[in-house]
Amino acid sequence: METSTTECDTLPAPRLASGLTPDLDHNRSPSPFSISEPSSSGSSPLPTISDIEMYTTPAAQRKLCVRHQRMADEGTNLKLQQALDALPVQEREAVNAIWSGFSSSSHPRRELILQGILTMCCFSQLSLLTEQLGQLIRIDPFTVLPREVSLRVLAYLDATSLCRAAQVSKQWKSLADDDVLWRGICEQHIGQKCLKCGWGLPILERKRAVRTSSASPSSSPPSFPPHHTPDLFVSEIPDALPFTRPWKDVYSERLSVERNWRRGRCSVRTLRGHTDGVMCLQFDETLQHPSFPILITGSYDRTVRVWNIETGLEVRCLRGHTRAVRALQFDEAKLITGSMDHTIRVWNWRSGECIRTLEGHTEGVVCLNFDSNVLASGSVDTTVKVWNFRTGEAFTLRGHRDWVNSVRLWESEDPADVEMGCGSGSEPRICQGTLLFSASDDGTIRLWDLARRTCVRQFTGHVGQVQSLKLLEVDERCDEGIGRQEHRIADSNMAHIAQVGNPTNPFEVCTVITHDANSESMEDIQSLDRVTREVLAGSSRKRAKRPVLISGSLDNTIKVWDIDTAKATQTLFGHIEGVWAVASDKLRLISGSHDRTIKVWNREEGRCTATLVGHRGAVTCLGLGEDKIISGSDDGDIRIWSFAGDIRL
Repeated sequence: METSTTECDTLPAPRLASGLTPDLDHNRSPSPFSISEPSSSGSSPLPTISDIEMYTTPAAQRKLCVRHQRMADEGTNLKLQQALDALPVQEREAVNAIWSGFSSSSHPRRELILQGILTMCCFSQLSLLTEQLGQLIRIDPFTVLPREVSLRVLAYLDATSLCRAAQVSKQWKSLADDDVLWRGICEQHIGQKCLKCGWGLPILERKRAVRTSSASPSSSPPSFPPHHTPDLFVSEIPDALPFTRPWKDVYSERLSVERNWRRGRCSVRTLRGHTDGVMCLQFDETLQHPSFPILITGSYDRTVRVWNIETGLEVRCLRGHTRAVRALQFDEAKLITGSMDHTIRVWNWRSGECIRTLEGHTEGVVCLNFDSNVLASGSVDTTVKVWNFRTGEAFTLRGHRDWVNSVRLWESEDPADVEMGCGSGSEPRICQGTLLFSASDDGTIRLWDLARRTCVRQFTGHVGQVQSLKLLEVDERCDEGIGRQEHRIADSNMAHIAQVGNPTNPFEVCTVITHDANSESMEDIQSLDRVTREVLAGSSRKRAKRPVLISGSLDNTIKVWDIDTAKATQTLFGHIEGVWAVASDKLRLISGSHDRTIKVWNREEGRCTATLVGHRGAVTCLGLGEDKIISGSDDGDIRIWSFAGDIRL
């Protein structure tokens, strides 16, 4: 019966060259693996079968410890043999006897021999040992551990450490670049702020479908038109299998954008066309039609202009208002504008046709906001009107004592927030949980219950006119304390959806779905695309949303409000004149001021991270994207501040 042992099947020590070499070829130079010592007569005994097997068996098949496995791989014994061969024969015999005796000893005896040798060593020998041991006791763990365990270890590193690990060796690079690791880092950072490092990265979502080329499989990879960006994670080579981008590339692309944001590095383009101050704007880069990103602006010159953001060219100019256009909002189906001529107009922005004009305010319309059910508008006449999308009828909310400068609809998911019912009959269809925020020149912000048509909360604290509001929903920390913010990314479907307004009632929108002929062939791509989007969406467990209200005022400050208590939790100082516009997402907050600057803020810390200068007049309106800011000013210019790509200043 065989007994188990923990002792290493050690490579034998180098012996004299007179012995048999492993390959049994006496014509070759002496080998470090000579088998036996010379006898007293000077002859060498014949090798046994076990001796020959010992030397002819590959190191990978022997039971070696990590240390001796590395020696076998590095050919350490060969170097020792060469040093031994340089000695006289008698010295070689003496050294070989010491090595052979140590090699044949058990582990306890080896320790005793080493302790004795150490007591005989002078400082010079001890110094040599220290120098040699510093290298010898270093073990590359990834040469020993299974790949799965190595990846588990590397999963504790951050992105910077992983990049440094990839520079150690080819094996480390293979592990450190593994998609599993970088997918986890992307989950932790993209679309949310990491609780460990405080960094969050933009999603850079692109919903526009990939246009397939008619090129043959043997042709070069497809070139996309200038106005088209392939899908974020999955691309397609025509008539070939789809391929996915490495997660490290996904992370790297977004990291470069975030670094530009933090360092205030951007490229700037100026769009000119308006002949007076630009007062309102909105842009959308995710429309399925047209294929290019759209920007719409309104001005004191009484016009509304539609722009192609990528080319910077004006696509269309809408005329009809008789005074300044102060507010606008659009979606795939319609554009709604508010003007100082007291009217609200509904447009087909693709054709430039004015579909309907709504009248009800007795003074100029300064702000508006709509969702799928209702339209809310604020006016110089100090009132807020809520319009029924089905009938065009409206009711009025009164309470402000001066101009109403901003309105924001909010669908509360918690029915305990305010007890409400639903409208019926010809009244606006307002379901339980629909609330409205309004900001006014009287310095207050009001929260309205639209079902009961009453003010349920008032926010006071600004000492100047409140000009703008932004409502942001952030995720509460989950019970486990992970605290990752969830973000929703709509699935990219092959069906092209176009919404067409009803000429008799512009608020009724019908949806027309046209299917792509290549939808079946791209089914696998869509499936993989959904998987990657679900990864970025984080945990599937539902997390509570916490609404945050942000306001900008002509008292030069920006305030962040707790909606439950109506108290300001933060006040941001930095502008030297009044704040006209604010915008925010989960990663940052921006503000535009009468001092002609735009400031980028870290909302959690209340710290200004960058100040953008360039406008020649007050910055009156802002749009915030994942990699850009678009601003409008009293100087009539529209500026696009792009933080994408490799920007060198």
